[in-house]
Amino acid sequence: AIFAGLQEYVEAVSFQYFIKTRSLISVEEINKQLIFTAEDREETTNTTSNSHDKQPQTWSLKVTPVDYLLGVADLTGELMRLCISSVGNGDIDTPFELSQFLRQIYDGFTFIGNTGPYEVSKKLYTLKQSLAKVENACYTLKVRGSEIPKHMLADVFSTKTELIDQEEGLS
Repeated sequence: AIFAGLQEYVEAVSFQYFIKTRSLISVEEINKQLIFTAEDREETTNTTSNSHDKQPQTWSLKVTPVDYLLGVADLTGELMRLCISSVGNGDIDTPFELSQFLRQIYDGFTFIGNTGPYEVSKKLYTLKQSLAKVENACYTLKVRGSEIPKHMLADVFSTKTELIDQEEGLS
C-alpha cells in the first residue's frame, strides 16, 4: 500500500509544482521534501544534560525512480482535466501549453517503453489517451475555435471526451 501512496504523493506534489512553475519537479527535489527532523524525546539518565545537548533525529522516505515515473504518469490525467477545465473557463492558451508538456512526458516514457515494470506500460497507455484528449482539444480550438462561442467550448470537449472513452470501452 505504501507504493501506491507514494505514487499519489508524487502526483499531488508534481501537480502543485507544475501549477506554480509550469515545469516538472525532479525526484531529487521530492526526496528532499521527505526528510524530517525532530528532537530526541527519550529520557536520559544523565541529570546534568540539558535540552541543548540533545541531537536531532532524522527520518527520511525515499521515492524510487519507478514510483516517481508512475506518479508522473498519473499526473498526466490531472493535466488533461486541467486542460478541459481551462477551455471551459475561456482560457485557450493553457491547452496548447499542456499539449507540449504532455508530449514531452510521453516522449520520455516511450524511451522506457516496455522495459520497465508492467505498471509503466499500463500507465503509458493511459498517458497516451490523456495526450490524445488534449491534442484533440487543441485541434478543435485551432480549427473550430472561432466558430464555437467560448461559453459552449466546455460542452463540446466534454462530449468529445465521452465519445472517445466509449469508443475505447472506458465508460
